[in-house]
Amino acid sequence: MNILKTTALFLLTAIAEIMGCYLPYLWIKGRAPVWVLAPASVSLALFVYLLTLHPTDAGRVYAAYGGVYVATALLWLWLIDGVRPHMWDITGSVVAILGMAIIMFAPRS
Repeated sequence: MNILKTTALFLLTAIAEIMGCYLPYLWIKGRAPVWVLAPASVSLALFVYLLTLHPTDAGRVYAAYGGVYVATALLWLWLIDGVRPHMWDITGSVVAILGMAIIMFAPRS
């Protein structure tokens, strides 16, 4: 799987997971009706399915996915919650993405 395809798949996976957790959060906080739990469930099921599409070992996928999740969550914080990330948030995100790249794209024998 090439770099662009893998990264896009990780990004879609992160959005599905965040959406699946964010909607119940809104409901618990009283900012959304109970029916948002239905699309949240679908989103979490999609998240699990998307993780299975990577052609490498599950443990490696989960470890690398964490880096993309960090970056996507900070982007969500900014775009959806309206909270601009600090320089240290961005720095940590870059480190996490570099970790993902090393895990997923390093040559293996």
